[in-house]
Amino acid sequence: MREVSATDAARGFSDVLDAVEHANETFVVTRSGRTIALITPAPAARGRAVKTILRRHRPDRAWISELRELRGLVDTEDRPWPG
Repeated sequence: MREVSATDAARGFSDVLDAVEHANETFVVTRSGRTIALITPAPAARGRAVKTILRRHRPDRAWISELRELRGLVDTEDRPWPG
């Protein structure tokens, strides 16, 4: 884990992101000696994991009616796009 000042992180943001993306590095960003942020690789998303989560929960049968009810509460304007 590398420490970098906020100023240096801003000046070399592209390099920081490259190191995170390509070398899986993590950076601790500091300002005035205090830790203010952590820049770390994002966890990989897997389609199978999403499907597993969705299968664990039963479909909400009331969802569509609630959505319709909410849509009924929204006022919409029918205006032509400026040409």
